[in-house]
Amino acid sequence: MKKLSELYENATDIEIKGIKINSKEVEPGDLFICTMGVTADRHDFIPDAIKNGAVALVVSHDVEASVPVIKVEDTNAEVPRLCSLFYDHPESKLNMIGITGTDGKTSVATITQTLLGNDICGYIGTNGRSCSKFNKDTNNTTPDGDKLYGYLDEFVQAGCKYVAMESSSEAFFRKRLTGITYKIGAITNITREHLNIHGSFENYIDCKCQLFRQIDKDGYAILNKDDELYETVRNSCTCNNIYTYGLDKDNTLQIKDFTIRPDKTLITYRYNNKDYQVISPLLGDFNVYNLACAILVCLATGKKMEDILVNIDKLFVSGRLDMLPNIGQNFYVMVDYAHTPNGISKLLNFVHTLDINRSIVVIGSAGERDYLKRPLMGKTVVDNASYAIFTYEDPRSEEPIDIINMMISEIKDDHKNFEIVVDRSMAIKRAIDMAEEKDIVLILGKGNETYQKLKHETIYFNDIEEAMRYLQERVDRERISV
Repeated sequence: MKKLSELYENATDIEIKGIKINSKEVEPGDLFICTMGVTADRHDFIPDAIKNGAVALVVSHDVEASVPVIKVEDTNAEVPRLCSLFYDHPESKLNMIGITGTDGKTSVATITQTLLGNDICGYIGTNGRSCSKFNKDTNNTTPDGDKLYGYLDEFVQAGCKYVAMESSSEAFFRKRLTGITYKIGAITNITREHLNIHGSFENYIDCKCQLFRQIDKDGYAILNKDDELYETVRNSCTCNNIYTYGLDKDNTLQIKDFTIRPDKTLITYRYNNKDYQVISPLLGDFNVYNLACAILVCLATGKKMEDILVNIDKLFVSGRLDMLPNIGQNFYVMVDYAHTPNGISKLLNFVHTLDINRSIVVIGSAGERDYLKRPLMGKTVVDNASYAIFTYEDPRSEEPIDIINMMISEIKDDHKNFEIVVDRSMAIKRAIDMAEEKDIVLILGKGNETYQKLKHETIYFNDIEEAMRYLQERVDRERISV
């Protein structure tokens, strides 16, 4: 809690209990910042904020209100500055680790936390925020500033020294991360995504690269040298130390060779002219890269390779390659967060290296997001999977069938390996009911998330729980029929 006069010179001494940018979340005693949202100008919600108890406003244009008003040039940019001050600059008390990239952010950030230890390293991202003291939800991959600095303060109070945070391109675009200086920044890859927000691929790349402009001069940049845009990212780095990972021997950490088995991955990494044999529980060649990236992050903290590798067997990323338990079925069911053409392609390529029969994919595409990727997603699925079931995924204000029709718009007429089941629950049931011996059902897009954002409401929905319910129903049904 602070007085408004502690946040702004010449302001009144009214006490501020919290800072909010969403009028619906305002509570008595809060300061309301009128930011520009994705589709709304939050100046329009000043009456609602005051009704809910806002005692002061921060605005970017003239308004009349019954509470004190502070006018600034850019309210979006003001959020991180103000919230940092309100929470006594928690970001400066932590070693901030930013993870960016089109695919793999959650995996690398989670792996980093596990390898460093969740007693000293917090995590913020798709799967919430967590450390050894708590595990809580978040509303965005990279939270809005009014929440982010409160979360960072939680980590400080929990005794954490590091925070591995998924740092999305949208967060940089929305100025949520303005003012944060990172100790370490790492990138997985860059492929086409989120053009609805950024307008062009060039703008998207630039927002990804912003992370590397915000690394402390004596900090570390961790780069994927095998990515097509490696040179572009490297040229954005302003820090003194650059570590790279990839297949070539000139990398800081070389991926020397690896063998993927159904239950583990055998990897040889080379670092400082020494080979390290690693048995990883994470599957897929993409996870060989994700693990390499996370290992370099840990090395950049000063941790020794031998100490890092001790925690390898603890690795698990919720919602990524989550294989559901066998409860009597003769096929496999897997849930994964893959939601980009590149991520989907890599996952399906991996799956077909396993000893399976058919791959049956349940997939949708989020509403109010990059609509240009939808046809490519649909084509990628039908070209690489045995069968696809198109359904909804967080349609928001869009009609689910319109999204699905865009996804199938580039599929050639001779492709008969797909169908449409708009209701996601029914789509999951359909996939499980049609599975035969040694088939694998892949439910993609949401991982272990616990919601679906519909037109007028957000409902509780979890792909893993839905799949387990229908899996149990099928197993029970078959037992009775025997």
